[in-house]
Amino acid sequence: MNFEWPILMAPGQDSGGGGILMLGWFALIFVLMYFMMIRPQRKRQKEHEKLLTELKKGDKVVTNGGMFGTVFAIDEEKGRVVLKITEDVKLEFLKSSIASKVDK
Repeated sequence: MNFEWPILMAPGQDSGGGGILMLGWFALIFVLMYFMMIRPQRKRQKEHEKLLTELKKGDKVVTNGGMFGTVFAIDEEKGRVVLKITEDVKLEFLKSSIASKVDK
């Protein structure tokens, strides 16, 4: 089998099946991108969704903005959560802005 790279061939020469080889390379690149970028992102997204569904009153959390607080109330209907920062300060955040739980 005489194989020549289509890029290295002189103009006017026939590549003889280079299109199929090119499709193979694109498929390989897509598979690599899937396993290195798309799949890990989906896994992190599912873990975050699980965290939000298991959130309950009294959990210590940190927001995406870096604010620490304790869950005071959850409004599932509006997708909001009230965090107690100190005894006198309670702030309302979107539930999706909770980044993670904080270990005690």
